[in-house]
Amino acid sequence: MRVDTRPRKRNAPRPAWKVATAYLKWLRGRPCAKERDGGCWGKIESAHTPDPASKGVGTKAADHNAIPLCSGHHKLHTEKGWSAIGLTRETAQAMAAAYWRAWKGDKGELADG
Repeated sequence: MRVDTRPRKRNAPRPAWKVATAYLKWLRGRPCAKERDGGCWGKIESAHTPDPASKGVGTKAADHNAIPLCSGHHKLHTEKGWSAIGLTRETAQAMAAAYWRAWKGDKGELADG
């Protein structure tokens, strides 16, 4: 049996048009999108909503499709889906679009955004 001892090939980085680091930083400074429902705990994290136009198999959606969720809601959404936190895919996408419009930063950071 022959064993390949060459270093593992690293995965390609995310395409530049999907990355909006400043926006995610701003987003983590907002309150949890589900804070009105209560049960929030932990730090705020960026939860990427499903977007067929920017998501492929095994890839994360573009950063402009993110909403702020506390660690508790983010974990629940990751494990059980959007309905577990009272959202549909469509409402999550609509929320992400509203946050993106509210951000006053450089939207040119994303070519398609």
